[in-house]
Amino acid sequence: MIRQLALLLGASLLPISAAQAETVTSPDGRIKVTLDADGEGIPYYEVTRDGVPVITKSNLGFNFTDADPMRRNFEVVSFREEAHQSSWEQPWGERQWVQDFHNELAVTFRQRDTSAREITVRMRVFDNGMGFRIEFPESASQPVYRIADELTEFNIAGDGTAWSIPAGDWNRYEYLYQKTPVSALSTVHTPVTMVMDNGLHLSFHEAALVDYSGMWLKRMDGTRLRALLSPSPRGPKVIREGAFTTPWRTIQIASNPKGLFESNIILNLNEPNKLGDVSWFTPHKYIGIWWEMHLDNTSWASGAKHGATTENAKKHIDFAAEHGFRGVLIEGWNLGWDGNWFGNGRDFDFTTAYPDFDIEAVAAYAREKGVRIIGHHETGGNIKVYEEQLADAMAFYERLGIDAVKTGYVADAGSVIAPADENGEGEILVWHDGQEMSRHHLKVVKEAAEHKIAVNPHEPIKDTGLRRTYPNWVSREGARGAEYDAWGVPKNDAGHVPEMIFTRLLAGPMDYTPGVFSLEGRGAEAADIPSTLARQLAFYVAIYSPIQMVADLPENIAKYPQALDFVKRVPADWAESMLVDGKVGEFAVIARRDRNTLNWYVGAVTDDKERQAKVPLSFLDPGKSYRATVWRDGAKADGLGADRHAMEVETMTVTSDKTLDLRLAPAGGFAIEFVPLG
Repeated sequence: MIRQLALLLGASLLPISAAQAETVTSPDGRIKVTLDADGEGIPYYEVTRDGVPVITKSNLGFNFTDADPMRRNFEVVSFREEAHQSSWEQPWGERQWVQDFHNELAVTFRQRDTSAREITVRMRVFDNGMGFRIEFPESASQPVYRIADELTEFNIAGDGTAWSIPAGDWNRYEYLYQKTPVSALSTVHTPVTMVMDNGLHLSFHEAALVDYSGMWLKRMDGTRLRALLSPSPRGPKVIREGAFTTPWRTIQIASNPKGLFESNIILNLNEPNKLGDVSWFTPHKYIGIWWEMHLDNTSWASGAKHGATTENAKKHIDFAAEHGFRGVLIEGWNLGWDGNWFGNGRDFDFTTAYPDFDIEAVAAYAREKGVRIIGHHETGGNIKVYEEQLADAMAFYERLGIDAVKTGYVADAGSVIAPADENGEGEILVWHDGQEMSRHHLKVVKEAAEHKIAVNPHEPIKDTGLRRTYPNWVSREGARGAEYDAWGVPKNDAGHVPEMIFTRLLAGPMDYTPGVFSLEGRGAEAADIPSTLARQLAFYVAIYSPIQMVADLPENIAKYPQALDFVKRVPADWAESMLVDGKVGEFAVIARRDRNTLNWYVGAVTDDKERQAKVPLSFLDPGKSYRATVWRDGAKADGLGADRHAMEVETMTVTSDKTLDLRLAPAGGFAIEFVPLG
C-alpha cells in the first residue's frame, strides 16, 4: 500500500520500517532487490524476479592505492526510500517521450574502524531492470580517493548464452561478437547481453560515465562477474577529490528481446538536459568524402590521390543538394594526414587546410546550395594536441557555419596520448575508456556546445546515455561499423547487426555508416559484402542514429534509384520505436514512427539464415488505411551469393488488422513505409 500510494504521489520520500529498509521492489512488484551487509560487514545485494533468483549474493567494495580497503566491517546507519513517476521529452531520439517509473532505496554504510568512512549505495529499480551507484561523501580521513579496483560483483544465478566482445585488447570495441556460455566469458566490454537457460534476458552496462574509468566485466569463477576498471598509467584507475559518485551499474531484465530493446533505463539514470534549447541541431542524413578513401580510390593524405579537394567537395555538395541530403562529411581536408599519423597525431592542425582545399569557398558554396558541411577532427589518438587547439577549432567551424563535427581517435587501445599533468606538460599513454578519456570527451562536447556544434566521435568511449544531459552528443561509433565491409578481414558477418541490436545498440545511437548500395568493398568479388540491397535499406530503421550516412560513392548511390528513393524518404528522428519481433543474435523486425508526420517505417534484418517474417501491423492506428511501400529481397536474392541486388518494390493498401508475410534472404532484409490515406 505504501509503495502504491507513493506512485500516485510521485517522487515522495517515505519513512519505512527497519524490515523494509534493505529491500526495494520495482513498481510492478516483480523485481526485488535486497541490500545489506553480511556477518563480516561486507555490503552486498541480491536480485530476484517473480521470486526466482537473478543475481545471488554479490559483494560491493573498493581497494585504494593509498588507503585501507573499503570491503569489510560495514554496518547500516541510515536508509531512505523514494518512489518516482515522471515523463520527459527528448529533443531528438528514438522516442519523443520517455517514461521514468522507479522505486529507489539509498542505504548508507559506515565502516566500524577508526576512519569511520561512509558510502551510500543508491538502488533504482524499474519494471525492466535496475541501476545502482556508490556515493562517496567528503571525508576528512580520506580527502582524495585513489581507487585501485572496484570490487562490485554480478553473481549471476545460473548459466545461459552470452554475446560479448573482448575488453583490454588492442582494437578497442571493434570486434565481431562472440556467442559463448556465460560460464565461458573472460574479460568483456559492456553492454554484454545474455539469454539465460530459463529464458530470462539480461544485459549488463553502465550509465552516466562521468570523470571515472569505464567498467569492464571479468569472470571470476562459474557465472560470477566482477567489475574491472579500465587501466591508468598513473597507478590509481580513478582519482577523485571530495564528494563524488560512481557511474550507475545497470542490469536490464526482461522476459524477451522486446523488453531489452524498449528499455529506457540507461537514459533515465542520466541527469536532465544541461544545455537548454538545442533546436540548432537537426537530425539528418549525409553523404561524404569517406568511402572512396576506404576503397583506396583516394587518400586522406595530400598529393595526387588527395580526396578532399575543392572540386571533389563541390561535386558532393551538388549531389547532396539534388537529393535532399543535409550534410556532406569531408575527411582529410586539414594538415597532418601525411606520414605516420596513426596513434601519433602530433602534426594535425585543425584550422589550416591543404592548399588544394579552399575551406572558406567550399563552406560558402554549401550554404548557397542549402547544404551543411560536416567537419572532421581526427586526432590520431593524441588528445594533448587536440585539446591545445580545441577552442580555436570549434570557433573556426562556427564561423564557417559548420554545425556538426565527426571526431576520431585512431590509436591502439591503451595508446592515446594525453597530457602528463594538469599543465599539459609531458605525455602519458592512456586507454580509450579510462578516466582521462571520460573527462576529455565531455570537454569536447561542452566546448562544441558553446559554438552550437553537434559531436559524433569515432573510436570513442562507450555510450552511457550522456546524450540526455548533453544533447549535442548525437551519435558515435564504438563497435565494428560498415567501414570493415571495405577492407576488413573478416568483414562484418551476416549476424553482426542482429547481434548489435541487442548489445551495442542498447547503449545508444551508432553511426554505423550504412548505405553501401554497390555491395562491393576494396578489390571486391561478386559476394564481397554479406548483404542484400534491401538489407542496406533496413539498416536505416534497424540501426538508430539521429545522423545517418549514405556511405557509398555518389555514382553508386545514383545507380540504384529505387534504393535511393527509400533513403530520401526515411526520417532520422522518431516519435516511437518498438521491436515487432526478434531473437538475440538472429533477426530483428523494428517499427518506428516519424516524429514530424504520422508515417511509420519498418526495418528487418537477419543473420545468414533465410527466414519468413510475419509482421503484424497492430502498431498502426485502428480504423485507418495506409499506403504501404515495401522494399524487399527478390525471390532469388541471397546476401551470401551472387544475386545480392535482387530487390522488389511493391505498394499495397493495409490496415492495422493485417499481417504481412515477407521473406528474408540469407544476410537479407526489408524496409517498409506506411503513409496514412485520407
